[in-house]
Amino acid sequence: MSDTRRVQVTVNGHRHELTVSARRTLADMLRHDLGYTGTHLGCEHGICGACTVLLDGAPVRSCLMFGVQADGCEVGTVEGLAEGGQLSDLQQAFSDHHALQCGFCTPGFLMLAEAYLAECLARDAAGPGPSEPEVRELVAANLCRCTGYQGIIDAVLATAMARLAAADGQAGTAQADGPARADSQ
Repeated sequence: MSDTRRVQVTVNGHRHELTVSARRTLADMLRHDLGYTGTHLGCEHGICGACTVLLDGAPVRSCLMFGVQADGCEVGTVEGLAEGGQLSDLQQAFSDHHALQCGFCTPGFLMLAEAYLAECLARDAAGPGPSEPEVRELVAANLCRCTGYQGIIDAVLATAMARLAAADGQAGTAQADGPARADSQ
């Protein structure tokens, strides 16, 4: 007898309803049932990070979760980063900084970094941004056998600085467009 469950999950903005085995991992559900093959399986023990996806904005190892645990959740995969055939700023930074070689671990690093950058932007909107030691500690959570990590660190730092500068520019534009202050009249 098969123990299956009906699941509703939103992946990269697309709502899916499916029936899955209660024991099927989120990684297998994404790859085999829904066709999001950018989520890679490496160690299947939660150590390598290749299977990292975002679950309601937080990075998770999809090999350690059951698909039924994602019922009602928003899942982000690497396929959701690019828009209209254009690489996201983070994906472009990975290319520019030679942060990928074989590419197997890259989706996991991208999703880990995407969650970190969202948190960083919220935290440091007016601050200096992340430090290299901070990003070095972040990327140590995932394994890469090819790059030596420095390109990944550089790509994350470059993206963080660009996003903080863009947010600062938008804040400046909002202030300039806002009502005149009494002391400036």
